[in-house]
Amino acid sequence: MRLEFSISNWSAWAPGLTTQDAWREWAAAAPVAPRGADTPPLTEVPAMARRRVDKLGRPAFQVAQWCQGEAHGFPLIFASRHGDPGRGADLLISLAKIEPLSPASFALSVHNAIGAQYSIINADTANVSAISNGLFTAEAAVVEAVGLLHDGHDQVMIVVYDASPPALFASHYDEPPSDFAYALRITRGTTFSLESAELPASRSTVLPHGLSVLRFILGNEHAFTRSDGTAGWKWTRHV
Repeated sequence: MRLEFSISNWSAWAPGLTTQDAWREWAAAAPVAPRGADTPPLTEVPAMARRRVDKLGRPAFQVAQWCQGEAHGFPLIFASRHGDPGRGADLLISLAKIEPLSPASFALSVHNAIGAQYSIINADTANVSAISNGLFTAEAAVVEAVGLLHDGHDQVMIVVYDASPPALFASHYDEPPSDFAYALRITRGTTFSLESAELPASRSTVLPHGLSVLRFILGNEHAFTRSDGTAGWKWTRHV
């Protein structure tokens, strides 16, 4: 499978990285996984609604707002490998203590919660999807986006985001912990290609794979590959 596409707009946020220039500098330097307790201001969202957006959702909301701007009507894809593990850990601890679960907390723990909140707060009735595909969640989002382009949409926005794990799950994560979110508006074009490939398993890196994808997109390398020993993907830049 080989897909071609272009990116008409992008935005990204992480602790200490809040502008496009800062992200370009980050991509050009030695790889460092951003972490921190900061959260974006999210001033575009009314205060009453903003209070209902949790720590994981705020970066995803922020990059989506920046990247989407005033444009509406095209599909949105929210892609997160782990979703909200903090809420999941709290729910598991409550179950272990035989305590009642909060219906609101459970509703906000599922992978499609942030996308649903975003569409409701913005009164956006366009198609919203939630995707999780393990290590290759970013690739799955692009595959879905290009499929929607072939269905007739002019553009599709993907939002890729994840957060550092809570202590309960930290030893089970197979990627470096990091807090980040980025959004890409995918359009028809030939700037990039993405193809499945048979590749030897890649060595571990200092970045979670989702951030390695962003680093490639913002950089100037011709190609980027990654494999987990079973599935493999190759990204190529054509300009």
